[in-house]
Amino acid sequence: MAMTRRGFLAAPPALAAMALMPSPLLAAVAAQTPALPDLSDWEAVRAQFTLDPAYMHFASFFIASHPAPVRDAIEGYRRAIDANPFLVIERGLFEDEAHNVPLQVQTEIADYLGGRAADVCLTPNTTTGLALVYHGLPLTPGDEVLCTTHDHYSHHESIRLATERAGASMRKIPLFTDAATASTDSLVDALLAGIGPKTRVVGLTWVHSASGIRLPIRELAAALRARRGPPLLLVVDGVHGLGSTDETVAELGCDYFCAGTHKWMFAPRGTGLVWANAENWARLSPTVPSFSDFDQYDAWEKGTAPASPTNANRVSPGGFVAYDHQWATAAAFRMHRQMGRARVAARIRALNDQCKAGLAENRKVKLHTPMPGELSAGLVAFEVEGLSPAQVVKQLLARNIIASTSPYAVTYARLAPSLVNTPEQVERAVRAVREVSG
Repeated sequence: MAMTRRGFLAAPPALAAMALMPSPLLAAVAAQTPALPDLSDWEAVRAQFTLDPAYMHFASFFIASHPAPVRDAIEGYRRAIDANPFLVIERGLFEDEAHNVPLQVQTEIADYLGGRAADVCLTPNTTTGLALVYHGLPLTPGDEVLCTTHDHYSHHESIRLATERAGASMRKIPLFTDAATASTDSLVDALLAGIGPKTRVVGLTWVHSASGIRLPIRELAAALRARRGPPLLLVVDGVHGLGSTDETVAELGCDYFCAGTHKWMFAPRGTGLVWANAENWARLSPTVPSFSDFDQYDAWEKGTAPASPTNANRVSPGGFVAYDHQWATAAAFRMHRQMGRARVAARIRALNDQCKAGLAENRKVKLHTPMPGELSAGLVAFEVEGLSPAQVVKQLLARNIIASTSPYAVTYARLAPSLVNTPEQVERAVRAVREVSG
């Protein structure tokens, strides 16, 4: 007979004690997992990664190399699951709240984002999170979702597919003509001017992977709240801001925050989250059956609809996942907590300021990322006169520098200095661009 979480918690004490033998999973894995190392200097942080030393890695934002604390956590869960897959997964998912592994992951994430564990929905990536939110919104014919021309394919397509299904509409507006010269005031003015009478939802991207601009989400959210007219919901793709900036997500002012955690947060590949408060979770209709909302499961057993409001767990897509990766996400957030969010953000800002300043001295380089740190984060987008972005990246690779191009209709070359880089590497990258530009 299958044991539901409610059934497990209601079991007679002797049966529950037998089910918990041997020791709870979290304690058993923790006992075999090395403690977090000293991360008080940046060389110690860089030493946590097994990146190929033959290259300088300036595209680490794409998908993370697992640092040692994350590798250790994955390996601990992997060994436990390989040794006893049924008991480990059953206990990991259905033990009491003190030992429930997904809840511990949500708690670690919530500590970093602000808010509560119940505000955090676990997903595989940003794309899934955006789709879950937009398809879950109560859109009706005549409603409009407003976004920008600068957003990523995943954001645009999540909106398009959801609005087509609901009979609603989608509209894109530019927030700037040149990201490098944008200001907070100009961005706020452009967004407010773009809102129409049918707009009910606004979709924004915190840090644009196309140009490297970081939108002032806090100020934009405040402007949306202060305007006259029907209240608007704000959905944010936050993947390139999470882990690279010193901001508390729960205080930004957005209604839904979607992000993968396998980029700047260094969490296991194939992990992500959506954050929202209880009121905003209750607005959504789930898209995929959940394996973590027990009210939904109980209602299914009884042949009824769930009586409780939608919550983060009900939106989290069910089905078996790579639990060793999902559960090890907590280790990445613990690592960031030990490094310190403000300290991490300051380091990334310093490296990117250095990169921008160096590139700006090159008369054949056009920067597309704003110089002010308040409007940028960890991505520097640029063009080199006479060369396509792909040619720039190819020539840098020939010098063992891994850069990238932005995957948009209008594309630029990108360098993304991060915690795996040093000021000396940034200088070498800038010098290599100078060589490439002739």
